[in-house]
Amino acid sequence: MAQVYTNKSFKSLVSITLMAAALGLTACSTSTESNPDVQARQDTMKNWGDAMGVMGDMAKAPDTFDSEVFKEQAAFLAEDAAKPWSHFEDPEAVGNTTEAVWSNADEFRAEADNFQKVTAELSATAQTATSMDDVKPAFGQVGASCKSCHTDFRAKTE
Repeated sequence: MAQVYTNKSFKSLVSITLMAAALGLTACSTSTESNPDVQARQDTMKNWGDAMGVMGDMAKAPDTFDSEVFKEQAAFLAEDAAKPWSHFEDPEAVGNTTEAVWSNADEFRAEADNFQKVTAELSATAQTATSMDDVKPAFGQVGASCKSCHTDFRAKTE
């Protein structure tokens, strides 16, 4: 019988990661705007949320870990990690971002750079992973990166 990892802090990390992924689904969406930059960001982050969801499901149930699927999802994130940032250049393309994206552009760029770094690390780690234990620290870093960026640069919804 497979032993399920029950560390509460890891479960909390998985919950935070999945919440961040879910937020990514709407992070840059807008109900009144049809700006192509906003749409491109929304589409990219929805895809990221989908990938994080697949990996997060494995994190919640480590006995379902499929190294090939995890490797594929992690590689996708790493390859796609640079994609949306050019769509944050127009301050008129607000979507659900805060003005801090433009007024604090250096910090926003640092968040984007960190996301690219941690997704690359996750992908590299996933290449030789045989269990969720092998990838959970790197997976947690990706979730933390999502959460960190959303904390300062995503508009709060009511």
